[in-house]
Amino acid sequence: MHRRVRCGAVVLALCAALAPGRPAAGAEPALPAGALPLERHFDNTAVSDDSRPGEADLDGSGFSLSAQDLAAAGWAPGRVLTVQATALTWPDRRAGTPDNVRAAGQDVRVRGHGNALAFLATGTDGETVEGSGTVTYGDGSSSAYRLAVPDWRRGPLATKAVALPHVNTPEGQLTEKARLYVVTVPLAPHREVASVGLPHASGMHVFALAVRAEAAGWSGSWAAASSGLLAVGPWTDRTLRLVVHTSAGGPRVRLRFDNTFAAAPVRIGAASVAVRAVGAAARARPVAVTFAGARGVEIPAGAQAFSDPLRFEVPAGADLLVSFHLPGTVTVAPVHRLGAQRSYVSGPGDHTADGSATPYTSVLTSRPLLTGVEVGGGPGSVVVLGDSITDGTKSTTDANRRWPDVLAARLREHGAVPHYGVLNQGISGNRVVLDGYPGDGVSTVTQGVSALSRFDRDVLAQASVRTAVVFEGVNDLRSGVSAREVVAGLRELAERGRARGLRMLAATILPCGGEARCTAAVDAERLKVNSWIRDTGVFDGVLDFDGVVRDPAHPERMRAGYDSGDHLHPGDAGLAALAESVDLTLL
Repeated sequence: MHRRVRCGAVVLALCAALAPGRPAAGAEPALPAGALPLERHFDNTAVSDDSRPGEADLDGSGFSLSAQDLAAAGWAPGRVLTVQATALTWPDRRAGTPDNVRAAGQDVRVRGHGNALAFLATGTDGETVEGSGTVTYGDGSSSAYRLAVPDWRRGPLATKAVALPHVNTPEGQLTEKARLYVVTVPLAPHREVASVGLPHASGMHVFALAVRAEAAGWSGSWAAASSGLLAVGPWTDRTLRLVVHTSAGGPRVRLRFDNTFAAAPVRIGAASVAVRAVGAAARARPVAVTFAGARGVEIPAGAQAFSDPLRFEVPAGADLLVSFHLPGTVTVAPVHRLGAQRSYVSGPGDHTADGSATPYTSVLTSRPLLTGVEVGGGPGSVVVLGDSITDGTKSTTDANRRWPDVLAARLREHGAVPHYGVLNQGISGNRVVLDGYPGDGVSTVTQGVSALSRFDRDVLAQASVRTAVVFEGVNDLRSGVSAREVVAGLRELAERGRARGLRMLAATILPCGGEARCTAAVDAERLKVNSWIRDTGVFDGVLDFDGVVRDPAHPERMRAGYDSGDHLHPGDAGLAALAESVDLTLL
């Protein structure tokens, strides 16, 4: 029996029919006879040298991507780019030669087991291009998918993989953003992909295609979402030592660094991991991690890098020191602004191997570049997608009293529920449907792109995620967004997660009466959203956080004992109450 999956109208259309047809018993797999590697289908030239722009025509009007801009972003021909945990190879073609396929139903040979199929693509119709295709598996069964790819000049910057600063034309270069996207669609579980039938979609250009492998044997233990591209340092020949608090433990570790939102590559010269003693000091000499066998790695714009698996005993519920050396000058970086934790910056030199705190002379309260710590083994992870209440605003610095930390501690102590890792993907100021940070360029805005825009990266691409908790909406309402719009966004998140096999939970929005922007009108909209969350059954379960913290005498406000004092954020006691209220069996 195949599970039925409900699909709705989804931004970037990530819904697929996961009830694939199977061949008759004993039948040989009937793979498409014309299935060829993607590059054998290339029939369009998208990239031109700046000195010869007439040699490419991506959009039918003679406009093209700049080879020099791609090189400056680190997107060199043949370069493997890891985006959304999928290894995609930028076409190994020189400028002025065919480097992509216009989707017209071609059968593409693709191999691999995984949970998603990733397309590196862009559209040229002036609006999002949509179409349906088919995945064929090694056993001869198949599943349908629907793919939507934004336009290369007008699509949202919030969801792009990379934006290039120019568009080449036969008459000269235009100073405007050219966008490339990575869009994923779900696969039928536990089957090997054999081939992919591309959609019939005029204006859809596919540059690369790959299966995102399951993170088998790994559980997420710690995470931080990039909230914007910020001016930093500047740091030249400095080592950053970030303190991270684990949820799950395990006998192996790997690290994830993201260059999200960036326009240029960043170089990590060396990196290490250690269990923290106190401050910036390690209990024992830090252990070096490698990247594809090398000490360091260059991360292209918009891409990420995973360290090699390392035998290293990661304690559950402990502080790790993740140190990485920046040998060049770094003036901007993707950053998670609110650490609620002091980390450290060294004086000059590579101090990744130093166990002493002595070289680390400055304090850092944000989290640049590092976005994940994964551990070997375990049952997988729970991801919490949230705003400042999840991020830890008003929690005690260095105390790990964010509500997901308390939840993780409860899971570790509970014998009847799997000891999931808990990944905190909260961003202060984040909203469900509105992008605070626009998704491109250096900015002082640190609200992140919307939950809808970051859902693929911050939830679906996490290691072995089993359940997602969505706890957002108050910032939308305080910004004038209607309950109807918030509900539509929450519904879409539920649909997208469930289409990928996730258990989707929602938390009700807390009261915030007394805060300047939490007017009576805002509270009325909040109550509408909460009623929808509780009563419609769109989510697999509800965490009624509103009921936990509201003042019975003044239900538009928090209880005084839970209020941090700003009437919007709970303090430590309120955050603990949220975590203690969670029925762990829902996870």
